[in-house]
Amino acid sequence: MSTRNDLEYKALRLIMDSGPEGILQSKLWRDLGASSREGSRISLKLKKKGMIERKRELYNGRWTYRLFSRRRPVMIDSIMDIPCAMCDDINKCGEETTISLISCNQMSDWLLNSNDSKD
Repeated sequence: MSTRNDLEYKALRLIMDSGPEGILQSKLWRDLGASSREGSRISLKLKKKGMIERKRELYNGRWTYRLFSRRRPVMIDSIMDIPCAMCDDINKCGEETTISLISCNQMSDWLLNSNDSKD
């Protein structure tokens, strides 16, 4: 029998795989092989952790919830221009050295400006 954590992980994976259209809560439980009661508890727990959103929806004349992931899969485009890739000091960079991500001006600038390019 699957543990609740296994089911939470599988549920989150299915929700993430459903993309921006989300997945109906009832379909998720069928795909997991879980009861509706168990499924509701898992979705509420994932919502409480801030991992998913639940939106009430009328589907085939019945009220249900559509579940959406708050996490998005990482796309290679999001890190293509990271400064570390072209940095001459990458081999000297580390936690206990004078060169680190914490003190790197290029990294700070990139992080501050990375959200601007997404808008």
